Amino acid sequence: MENEKATQPNKSDWFLRFIKGMFIGSGFILPGVSGGALAAVFGIYERIISFLAHITKNFKENVLFFIPVGLGGLAGVFVLSFAVSFLLGEFETIMLWFFVGCIIGTVPALWKEAGKQGRETKDYVIIAISFVVGFLFLWKGSSLFGTVDQNFFTWMIAGALIGLGLIVPGLSPSNFLVYMGMYKAMADGFKTVDMGVIIPIGIGGLVTVLSLSKVMDWVFSHFYAPMYHFILGIVFASTVMIVPTDYSGIGFLGFLGCAVLCILGAALGWWMSRLEERYVPED
Repeated sequence: MENEKATQPNKSDWFLRFIKGMFIGSGFILPGVSGGALAAVFGIYERIISFLAHITKNFKENVLFFIPVGLGGLAGVFVLSFAVSFLLGEFETIMLWFFVGCIIGTVPALWKEAGKQGRETKDYVIIAISFVVGFLFLWKGSSLFGTVDQNFFTWMIAGALIGLGLIVPGLSPSNFLVYMGMYKAMADGFKTVDMGVIIPIGIGGLVTVLSLSKVMDWVFSHFYAPMYHFILGIVFASTVMIVPTDYSGIGFLGFLGCAVLCILGAALGWWMSRLEERYVPED
């Protein structure tokens, strides 16, 4: 009787997965934030990869599980596309500190997840190397990419980057889209439901996710701890990259706002991680 009750749909679980989906969706549009890393923090990354790698296995159960996640992801992308341009344009420094806080708040859960199967000296070395390499790559990203033309093919490349942001936790696709000069056009395209932008992005993302999910499923089944510590290094690097450096004209209230929003962001990230511990029996 207890097992039967445990498997019944739970509205709070459904809503929680919807909220997680919104956060994961935010990772596809907020610079410096990784949808894949947030999926890992919220405890559903491995299930996403396993489902995509073995899509016919427990198909109905997985589809029902991921419906609220997918709806939340779409809501996160479309809602944020309206807000992100305005907020980053008018309050860029303060909002970036909020994003930094969100990531900081999720780090304890990601650290715990990384050490679930043990932690060795080599794992600390992996963190250090992935941090340095990730930081240098992101730092030099603008010179590697530059501004590109916006057409069906380049929007497919943008979609592939977004897909990589899900498959490779810690990778922030929006960072590269900013470097390529496509970020604002992408946000505007989502906001106006421009199918000339949305369709090629969807195609590129879907092809990337389906083609790489089996690879990542194999990597996690054979190299769990090293892979998660690699993710941690990339998360640290991408967080450092979005720490604001220009505070000209911000004033005392602006500095206070940065501190307050960073703390609020950290609290929000930590709260979401704690929710995951309360609702663990999702798989």
